Amino acid sequence: MRIGELAARAGTTTRALRYYEARGLLPARRAGNGHRTYDESDLKLLRQIRTLQDFGFELEETRPFVECLRAGHPEGDTCPASLAVYRRKLTELDSLIGELQAVRAKVGAELERAERARDVLAVEALVPGGPEPTCELGGTGQ
Repeated sequence: MRIGELAARAGTTTRALRYYEARGLLPARRAGNGHRTYDESDLKLLRQIRTLQDFGFELEETRPFVECLRAGHPEGDTCPASLAVYRRKLTELDSLIGELQAVRAKVGAELERAERARDVLAVEALVPGGPEPTCELGGTGQ
């Protein structure tokens, strides 16, 4: 198949395919007329790359999976190098999840503090002569 058909079947662009070719992830085969030619195995490579990128993998992280497929394995993630990338990605994701949980806890604590402060101001506003609560936009009350 030609580059346009492969791009359409893989759900990507011809520009992306040329980029993958330049990066050595997609083979650069040419027909006698100079046109790029591809087959079903190339489509399988592209689907592997696109799936991994949808999961958040960097393009270079897909290389072991592509090489595994090129080596004749029916799946790109059964080779030791691919498994190692999965392990690294899980460690990275666990770290990011931990960071996000810490940020969430800080935001939650700030929300609780702000709500308590708002409640104190609301009670003080009920006291004769107490301050009138205002919002940050200059309006009054709630």
